[in-house]
Amino acid sequence: MLRYLYGNDLNNFPLLADTMFRDRAEQFSRRLGWDVHVDDAGHERDEYDDMNPLYVIWEQADGRHGGSMRFLPTVGQTMVNDHFDHLTDGVHIESPLIWECTRFCLAPGADRRASAALALGAGELMAAFKLRHYVGVFDPRMERIYRLMGLEPEVIGTAGEGKDRIGVGLWSMNEAAFAPTLERVGVDRETSKNWLRYSLGLGQRVATPDAISASA
Repeated sequence: MLRYLYGNDLNNFPLLADTMFRDRAEQFSRRLGWDVHVDDAGHERDEYDDMNPLYVIWEQADGRHGGSMRFLPTVGQTMVNDHFDHLTDGVHIESPLIWECTRFCLAPGADRRASAALALGAGELMAAFKLRHYVGVFDPRMERIYRLMGLEPEVIGTAGEGKDRIGVGLWSMNEAAFAPTLERVGVDRETSKNWLRYSLGLGQRVATPDAISASA
């Protein structure tokens, strides 16, 4: 199932949080070789994890992390504005209708639904919060993943060549993407909406935890 958790609520899900940050260390530090900080607990965290971001997390049946993304409104501090504004010619991207998406991570051995589930979660967030765009930095690896999911961004700027190429892009709402994404995850739209409602307490029609788990 999908969980939508603010940073301040991660302590309520210690196994999920622990395995998410460990999987981030495995992916970004050990496998991809990024220059990121891994603490003594084996967690990959940065300053943006201390800003109460909203995480979309694919939770496996055993309660462990299967995949995740991190979201922050661009009206506050963001990675793209703080560290990658050279890709936008110094223009800061700031709007209550644009959120930044970072740290797309899949657990080692994650089930085949994980990537599609994260794409589904991003779409549900955009619909629920009436967002117009996501902004994010991507490399060739993520560019291939987005292409496979049918979620290619509008590229704002790039730098570098080959495997060292990075870019900044904008993603817009695409209602047509819901149907194939739901099919890949194996759930209907009402179940998907209920995952969001249950996590964030949005609306009146929320599913019980047992009902949500049964549909995952």
